[in-house]
Amino acid sequence: MRRLLPVLGGLLLIAAPAGPAWAHGIAGQRFFPATLTIDDPFVADELSLPSVVHIKEPDGKRTTLGAEFSKSITPSFGLSVGAEYNFLDPSDPEEKSSSGFGNPDVAAKYVFFKSDAHEAILSLGFSWEIGGAGQKSGGAESSSTISPAIFFGKGLGDLPDAVAYLRPLAITGVFGADIPFASGESDALTYGIAIQYSLPYLQQFVKDVGFPPAVGRIFPIVELLFSTPIDHGQTTGTVNPGIIWAGKYVEVGVEAIIPINSATGKNVGVQALLHFFLDDIYPAIFRPIFH
Repeated sequence: MRRLLPVLGGLLLIAAPAGPAWAHGIAGQRFFPATLTIDDPFVADELSLPSVVHIKEPDGKRTTLGAEFSKSITPSFGLSVGAEYNFLDPSDPEEKSSSGFGNPDVAAKYVFFKSDAHEAILSLGFSWEIGGAGQKSGGAESSSTISPAIFFGKGLGDLPDAVAYLRPLAITGVFGADIPFASGESDALTYGIAIQYSLPYLQQFVKDVGFPPAVGRIFPIVELLFSTPIDHGQTTGTVNPGIIWAGKYVEVGVEAIIPINSATGKNVGVQALLHFFLDDIYPAIFRPIFH
């Protein structure tokens, strides 16, 4: 853990410059939807309710129902709190199925750079899984884990006309660390990207190819997320292809969960998300507290 604490300090120094105000999920003329596997780099007032995960892992089947509420404090700084309820069905036939709440998670995010011209954004995040607050029957650990991270987003709208049909592409990603407080557990690096193709961007800013309005709100997406222990152990991770449909007030997404190796699992799972843009639904109420 001590080796990773300087990483957190360095990220905090990076975040020192202050940035201007900007709208929810937007850089330039690019809208970035909320992704299912990797947290997006924006600060906003949002509610994910519910998020659903179902997968058979090495230890058994797991079904998770989750919720997360995010609140902007300033246009560039926000807080969030998340909770989940797990249904666990162990692979060992001698172990009984159980269910219960996992540990809640609280997080902060600060956007320190944004370029509308290049559809780019960088932000710093810090989350805390509160150990012992959940239920053992739901898989909650008794110890806490902190996770500093840096998030990024980049749209390809500044590509030349010769490759105009690549302009709807965008990439978001994360690089960070999971630092458990429990003795004997290894710190781990976490990293991943989400590659998305925006049909709304294609229709509005490249060429109207005649998609029906409902189809024109779709974002095909592939997310990849990995974890590598610092001291020992094998890298685990998943590849998550899917689609997101985003309206003005709500977003719906579904993805497959494909393990990259046997250490992660052998079975394909599924996850889904219903996401509300509170700052668009009730802009007079859900807006930054300090402008």
